[in-house]
Amino acid sequence: MPIEKIFAQARDELFSHINRCGVLSATDDDRTTWMTETIDYIGERYPDLVDPDLRELHAVGIRFCQPAINNVPAAVVAGPGAEPASEATADEATATDVPEAADTPEAVEKPEAVDAPEAVDAPQAAAAQ
Repeated sequence: MPIEKIFAQARDELFSHINRCGVLSATDDDRTTWMTETIDYIGERYPDLVDPDLRELHAVGIRFCQPAINNVPAAVVAGPGAEPASEATADEATATDVPEAADTPEAVEKPEAVDAPEAVDAPQAAAAQ
């Protein structure tokens, strides 16, 4: 089997492990540790993959674990034993983080859709005559 197919199979298996193991909601340190151990396991399962392939799988796996939108609750990110932020602190943070409406570019209007002629079903057209 070509090395490209072996790499693709190992990558798909890694993504499957990531989705099943719940590592997406782990902290960065736990995620890195988990990824290192999983890449070691994949290296044993796919002995044809050499160190550069395994390093690339590690990098791809870490990128796959970093979602575009972070859905991890703040308590998990802060770590165990961390006190939740007060409401005033949360309000102050959002008030300063949100850009003012005057700073945002104006919305661009989309052109209106042009009505296309309706398609006539041939059997219905014949029945109407």
